Amino acid sequence: MANRLLDLPPLDLLRSLVAVGRRMSITLAAQDMCVTQSALSRQIQALEATLGYRVLVRGHRSIEFTAEGRRLFRHADAMLEQLGEVVASLRPGDARQAVTISASIGVTALWILPRLNAFQQAAPQVDVRVAASNRFVDLEREQVDLSLRYCRPQDAPEGALRLFDEALVPVAHPALAVSAIEDAAQLRRQVLLEFDDVSRPWLQWPAWLRGAGAGRIKPKGVLRFNQYDQVVQAALAGQGVALGRMELVRPLLEQGKLALASALPAVASDYAYWLIARSALSADAVVVRDWIVEEAAHSGGPLNARRAARRKARAGAG
Repeated sequence: MANRLLDLPPLDLLRSLVAVGRRMSITLAAQDMCVTQSALSRQIQALEATLGYRVLVRGHRSIEFTAEGRRLFRHADAMLEQLGEVVASLRPGDARQAVTISASIGVTALWILPRLNAFQQAAPQVDVRVAASNRFVDLEREQVDLSLRYCRPQDAPEGALRLFDEALVPVAHPALAVSAIEDAAQLRRQVLLEFDDVSRPWLQWPAWLRGAGAGRIKPKGVLRFNQYDQVVQAALAGQGVALGRMELVRPLLEQGKLALASALPAVASDYAYWLIARSALSADAVVVRDWIVEEAAHSGGPLNARRAARRKARAGAG
Protein backbone atom coordinates (compact mmCIF):
# COMPACT_ATOMS: atom_id res chain seq x y z
CA MET A 1 0.00 0.00 0.00
CA ALA A 2 1.28 3.47 -0.89
CA ASN A 3 2.36 5.69 1.98
CA ARG A 4 -0.11 8.56 1.75
CA LEU A 5 1.88 10.64 4.24
CA LEU A 6 4.86 10.65 1.88
CA ASP A 7 2.62 11.46 -1.08
CA LEU A 8 1.23 14.62 0.53
CA PRO A 9 2.80 18.00 -0.31
CA PRO A 10 4.32 20.01 2.58
CA LEU A 11 1.79 21.68 4.88
CA ASP A 12 3.25 25.15 4.24
CA LEU A 13 2.51 24.80 0.53
CA LEU A 14 -1.08 23.74 1.20
CA ARG A 15 -1.49 26.69 3.60
CA SER A 16 -0.36 29.00 0.82
CA LEU A 17 -2.88 27.48 -1.59
CA VAL A 18 -5.71 27.91 0.92
CA ALA A 19 -4.72 31.52 1.65
CA VAL A 20 -4.75 32.38 -2.06
CA GLY A 21 -7.99 30.49 -2.66
CA ARG A 22 -9.82 32.28 0.12
CA ARG A 23 -8.87 35.66 -1.31
CA MET A 24 -8.39 34.82 -5.01
CA SER A 25 -5.62 37.37 -4.81
CA ILE A 26 -1.93 36.71 -4.22
CA THR A 27 -1.46 40.26 -2.94
CA LEU A 28 -4.21 40.01 -0.30
CA ALA A 29 -3.25 36.45 0.62
CA ALA A 30 0.36 37.53 1.15
CA GLN A 31 -0.86 40.20 3.58
CA ASP A 32 -2.87 37.56 5.45
CA MET A 33 0.19 35.29 5.65
CA CYS A 34 2.55 38.15 6.60
CA VAL A 35 4.89 37.36 3.69
CA THR A 36 5.82 39.16 0.50
CA GLN A 37 3.85 38.69 -2.69
CA SER A 38 6.88 37.19 -4.44
CA ALA A 39 7.45 34.71 -1.59
CA LEU A 40 3.86 33.52 -1.77
CA SER A 41 4.09 33.18 -5.56
CA ARG A 42 7.15 30.98 -5.11
CA GLN A 43 5.22 28.84 -2.63
CA ILE A 44 2.47 28.26 -5.20
CA GLN A 45 5.06 27.44 -7.86
CA ALA A 46 6.72 24.98 -5.47
CA LEU A 47 3.35 23.33 -4.83
CA GLU A 48 2.74 22.97 -8.55
CA ALA A 49 6.21 21.45 -8.99
CA THR A 50 5.54 18.99 -6.17
CA LEU A 51 2.14 17.98 -7.54
CA GLY A 52 3.19 17.85 -11.17
CA TYR A 53 0.28 19.99 -12.39
CA ARG A 54 -0.87 23.61 -12.29
CA VAL A 55 -3.31 24.80 -9.67
CA LEU A 56 -3.65 28.42 -10.80
CA VAL A 57 -4.01 30.22 -14.11
CA ARG A 58 -2.52 33.69 -13.84
CA GLY A 59 -4.00 36.55 -15.85
CA HIS A 60 -2.91 40.15 -16.16
CA ARG A 61 -4.74 41.28 -13.03
CA SER A 62 -6.50 38.15 -11.90
CA ILE A 63 -6.02 34.50 -11.06
CA GLU A 64 -8.28 31.51 -11.53
CA PHE A 65 -8.15 27.93 -10.30
CA THR A 66 -7.57 25.10 -12.70
CA ALA A 67 -10.07 22.26 -12.27
CA GLU A 68 -7.48 20.33 -10.26
CA GLY A 69 -6.60 23.36 -8.17
CA ARG A 70 -10.23 24.10 -7.32
CA ARG A 71 -10.81 20.52 -6.14
CA LEU A 72 -7.61 20.53 -4.07
CA PHE A 73 -8.47 23.91 -2.52
CA ARG A 74 -11.93 22.82 -1.41
CA HIS A 75 -10.60 19.79 0.44
CA ALA A 76 -7.49 21.50 1.82
CA ASP A 77 -9.54 24.48 3.05
CA ALA A 78 -11.90 22.28 5.05
CA MET A 79 -9.14 20.07 6.46
CA LEU A 80 -6.86 22.93 7.50
CA GLU A 81 -9.80 24.72 9.13
CA GLN A 82 -10.56 21.63 11.20
CA LEU A 83 -6.90 21.17 12.09
CA GLY A 84 -6.63 24.80 13.18
CA GLU A 85 -9.67 24.48 15.41
CA VAL A 86 -8.26 21.37 17.11
CA VAL A 87 -4.83 22.97 17.65
CA ALA A 88 -6.44 26.09 19.10
CA SER A 89 -8.62 24.08 21.45
CA LEU A 90 -5.59 22.19 22.82
CA ARG A 91 -3.34 25.22 23.27
CA PRO A 92 -2.62 25.94 26.95
CA GLY A 93 -3.44 29.42 28.14
CA ASP A 94 -5.35 31.43 30.69
CA ALA A 95 -8.30 29.88 32.48
CA ARG A 96 -10.56 32.21 30.53
CA GLN A 97 -11.27 30.79 27.08
CA ALA A 98 -12.00 32.80 23.99
CA VAL A 99 -15.56 32.83 22.66
CA THR A 100 -15.52 31.24 19.21
CA ILE A 101 -17.83 32.60 16.50
CA SER A 102 -18.18 30.68 13.26
CA ALA A 103 -19.56 32.28 10.09
CA SER A 104 -19.13 32.11 6.35
CA ILE A 105 -16.22 34.02 4.83
CA GLY A 106 -18.56 36.67 3.40
CA VAL A 107 -20.53 37.23 6.62
CA THR A 108 -17.31 37.35 8.62
CA ALA A 109 -15.70 39.95 6.37
CA LEU A 110 -18.76 42.14 5.80
CA TRP A 111 -20.88 41.83 8.96
CA ILE A 112 -18.81 40.62 11.92
CA LEU A 113 -15.40 42.23 11.44
CA PRO A 114 -16.65 45.82 10.82
CA ARG A 115 -18.50 45.64 14.16
CA LEU A 116 -15.91 43.79 16.19
CA ASN A 117 -13.73 46.76 17.12
CA ALA A 118 -16.65 48.53 18.81
CA PHE A 119 -17.46 45.35 20.75
CA GLN A 120 -13.86 44.97 21.92
CA GLN A 121 -13.87 48.53 23.17
CA ALA A 122 -17.15 47.97 25.01
CA ALA A 123 -16.18 44.56 26.44
CA PRO A 124 -12.36 44.37 26.58
CA GLN A 125 -12.52 41.55 29.12
CA VAL A 126 -14.04 39.16 26.54
CA ASP A 127 -11.70 37.35 24.17
CA VAL A 128 -13.22 36.54 20.80
CA ARG A 129 -12.04 34.06 18.21
CA VAL A 130 -13.57 34.29 14.72
CA ALA A 131 -13.52 31.14 12.59
CA ALA A 132 -14.43 31.96 8.98
CA SER A 133 -15.57 28.91 7.04
CA ASN A 134 -18.25 28.24 4.45
CA ARG A 135 -19.02 24.81 5.86
CA PHE A 136 -21.58 24.14 8.57
CA VAL A 137 -19.78 23.27 11.80
CA ASP A 138 -20.83 20.91 14.57
CA LEU A 139 -20.83 23.32 17.52
CA GLU A 140 -20.58 20.69 20.24
CA ARG A 141 -17.99 18.48 18.57
CA GLU A 142 -15.79 21.36 17.38
CA GLN A 143 -16.29 23.49 20.52
CA VAL A 144 -17.70 26.48 18.69
CA ASP A 145 -19.86 28.72 20.87
CA LEU A 146 -21.86 30.67 18.30
CA SER A 147 -22.50 30.31 14.59
CA LEU A 148 -24.07 32.70 12.09
CA ARG A 149 -25.57 30.78 9.19
CA TYR A 150 -27.55 31.49 6.04
CA CYS A 151 -30.37 29.08 5.25
CA ARG A 152 -34.12 28.62 4.79
CA PRO A 153 -36.36 28.44 7.86
CA GLN A 154 -36.98 24.72 7.39
CA ASP A 155 -33.21 24.09 7.40
CA ALA A 156 -32.46 26.09 10.54
CA PRO A 157 -31.74 23.86 13.56
CA GLU A 158 -34.08 23.83 16.52
CA GLY A 159 -33.45 26.81 18.78
CA ALA A 160 -31.84 28.95 16.05
CA LEU A 161 -32.62 32.67 16.32
CA ARG A 162 -33.56 34.53 13.13
CA LEU A 163 -31.35 37.62 12.95
CA PHE A 164 -32.45 39.25 9.69
CA ASP A 165 -33.83 38.37 6.26
CA GLU A 166 -32.19 38.41 2.86
CA ALA A 167 -32.86 41.20 0.35
CA LEU A 168 -30.90 41.91 -2.83
CA VAL A 169 -30.19 45.35 -4.31
CA PRO A 170 -27.80 46.34 -7.11
CA VAL A 171 -24.94 48.49 -5.81
CA ALA A 172 -21.93 50.22 -7.32
CA HIS A 173 -19.29 52.81 -6.51
CA PRO A 174 -20.87 56.29 -6.66
CA ALA A 175 -18.32 57.32 -9.30
CA LEU A 176 -19.94 54.95 -11.81
CA ALA A 177 -23.19 56.97 -11.55
CA VAL A 178 -25.40 53.94 -12.19
CA SER A 179 -29.01 54.73 -11.29
CA ALA A 180 -30.94 52.01 -13.15
CA ILE A 181 -28.82 49.01 -14.09
CA GLU A 182 -31.92 47.36 -15.56
CA ASP A 183 -32.03 50.10 -18.21
CA ALA A 184 -30.64 48.75 -21.48
CA ALA A 185 -28.36 51.71 -22.14
CA GLN A 186 -26.82 51.61 -18.64
CA LEU A 187 -26.51 47.82 -18.56
CA ARG A 188 -24.63 47.72 -21.86
CA ARG A 189 -22.06 50.16 -20.45
CA GLN A 190 -21.41 48.30 -17.20
CA VAL A 191 -19.49 45.24 -16.00
CA LEU A 192 -21.50 42.96 -13.71
CA LEU A 193 -19.73 41.50 -10.66
CA GLU A 194 -20.96 37.94 -10.23
CA PHE A 195 -20.89 35.66 -7.19
CA ASP A 196 -19.80 32.43 -8.88
CA ASP A 197 -21.93 29.96 -6.91
CA VAL A 198 -24.25 28.03 -9.21
CA SER A 199 -25.89 26.34 -6.21
CA ARG A 200 -27.48 29.70 -5.30
CA PRO A 201 -28.89 31.11 -8.56
CA TRP A 202 -31.05 33.65 -6.71
CA LEU A 203 -27.83 35.46 -5.74
CA GLN A 204 -26.72 35.77 -9.37
CA TRP A 205 -27.41 38.40 -11.98
CA PRO A 206 -29.44 36.34 -14.52
CA ALA A 207 -32.23 35.77 -11.99
CA TRP A 208 -32.32 39.43 -10.93
CA LEU A 209 -32.25 40.73 -14.51
CA ARG A 210 -35.08 38.40 -15.56
CA GLY A 211 -37.16 39.71 -12.67
CA ALA A 212 -36.40 43.27 -13.74
CA GLY A 213 -37.40 42.55 -17.34
CA ALA A 214 -33.84 42.91 -18.64
CA GLY A 215 -32.92 39.25 -19.04
CA ARG A 216 -32.18 39.53 -22.77
CA ILE A 217 -29.83 42.50 -22.49
CA LYS A 218 -26.10 41.82 -22.54
CA PRO A 219 -23.84 43.78 -20.18
CA LYS A 220 -20.47 45.14 -21.18
CA GLY A 221 -18.82 42.24 -19.36
CA VAL A 222 -18.92 39.96 -16.33
CA LEU A 223 -16.32 39.39 -13.59
CA ARG A 224 -16.81 36.29 -11.45
CA PHE A 225 -15.62 35.68 -7.88
CA ASN A 226 -15.82 32.55 -5.72
CA GLN A 227 -16.25 34.45 -2.43
CA TYR A 228 -18.95 37.05 -1.84
CA ASP A 229 -16.69 39.50 0.01
CA GLN A 230 -14.56 39.63 -3.15
CA VAL A 231 -17.64 40.77 -5.09
CA VAL A 232 -18.14 43.64 -2.66
CA GLN A 233 -14.45 44.58 -2.67
CA ALA A 234 -14.55 44.77 -6.48
CA ALA A 235 -17.61 47.03 -6.26
CA LEU A 236 -15.82 49.29 -3.77
CA ALA A 237 -12.92 49.50 -6.23
CA GLY A 238 -15.29 50.69 -8.97
CA GLN A 239 -14.83 47.59 -11.10
CA GLY A 240 -18.53 47.10 -11.80
CA VAL A 241 -22.02 46.63 -10.40
CA ALA A 242 -22.72 43.99 -7.74
CA LEU A 243 -25.84 42.40 -6.35
CA GLY A 244 -25.71 43.63 -2.79
CA ARG A 245 -27.01 41.47 0.04
CA MET A 246 -28.66 44.33 1.90
CA GLU A 247 -27.64 43.61 5.48
CA LEU A 248 -24.06 42.88 4.44
CA VAL A 249 -23.65 46.09 2.41
CA ARG A 250 -25.93 48.38 4.43
CA PRO A 251 -23.08 50.14 6.31
CA LEU A 252 -21.27 50.77 3.02
CA LEU A 253 -24.42 52.31 1.55
CA GLU A 254 -25.01 54.50 4.60
CA GLN A 255 -21.36 55.62 4.61
CA GLY A 256 -21.61 56.55 0.93
CA LYS A 257 -18.92 54.08 -0.12
CA LEU A 258 -21.47 52.31 -2.30
CA ALA A 259 -24.67 53.61 -3.91
CA LEU A 260 -27.87 51.92 -5.00
CA ALA A 261 -27.69 51.15 -8.72
CA SER A 262 -31.45 50.74 -9.22
CA ALA A 263 -34.64 52.32 -7.91
CA LEU A 264 -36.46 48.99 -8.07
CA PRO A 265 -37.57 47.46 -4.74
CA ALA A 266 -35.20 45.07 -3.03
CA VAL A 267 -35.73 41.45 -4.04
CA ALA A 268 -36.45 39.22 -1.05
CA SER A 269 -35.65 35.51 -0.84
CA ASP A 270 -36.84 32.79 1.50
CA TYR A 271 -33.35 32.57 3.00
CA ALA A 272 -32.36 34.37 6.20
CA TYR A 273 -29.44 34.73 8.61
CA TRP A 274 -29.61 32.74 11.84
CA LEU A 275 -27.73 32.63 15.13
CA ILE A 276 -27.03 29.15 16.50
CA ALA A 277 -25.63 28.64 20.00
CA ARG A 278 -24.14 25.72 21.91
CA SER A 279 -26.33 24.09 24.50
CA ALA A 280 -24.29 25.54 27.38
CA LEU A 281 -22.70 28.98 27.03
CA SER A 282 -20.11 30.59 29.28
CA ALA A 283 -20.79 34.01 30.76
CA ASP A 284 -18.51 35.58 28.12
CA ALA A 285 -20.33 33.72 25.33
CA VAL A 286 -23.64 35.09 26.60
CA VAL A 287 -22.20 38.62 26.35
CA VAL A 288 -21.17 37.98 22.74
CA ARG A 289 -24.52 36.39 21.90
CA ASP A 290 -26.41 39.39 23.28
CA TRP A 291 -24.15 41.74 21.33
CA ILE A 292 -24.86 39.92 18.06
CA VAL A 293 -28.60 40.01 18.72
CA GLU A 294 -28.45 43.73 19.51
CA GLU A 295 -26.49 44.48 16.33
CA ALA A 296 -28.95 42.47 14.26
CA ALA A 297 -31.84 44.41 15.78
CA HIS A 298 -30.51 47.52 14.00
CA SER A 299 -30.74 45.71 10.66
CA GLY A 300 -33.73 45.30 8.41
CA GLY A 301 -34.94 48.89 8.33
CA PRO A 302 -34.75 51.45 5.52
CA LEU A 303 -31.51 53.23 4.78
CA ASN A 304 -31.11 56.37 6.84
CA ALA A 305 -32.96 59.50 5.82
CA ARG A 306 -29.88 61.43 4.78
CA ARG A 307 -28.91 58.80 2.19
CA ALA A 308 -32.47 58.73 0.89
CA ALA A 309 -32.47 62.53 0.61
CA ARG A 310 -29.24 62.46 -1.36
CA ARG A 311 -30.67 59.96 -3.84
CA LYS A 312 -33.80 62.08 -4.22
CA ALA A 313 -31.72 65.20 -4.83
CA ARG A 314 -29.64 63.44 -7.48
CA ALA A 315 -32.79 62.19 -9.19
CA GLY A 316 -34.23 65.72 -9.22
CA ALA A 317 -31.01 67.12 -10.66
CA GLY A 318 -31.16 64.52 -13.45
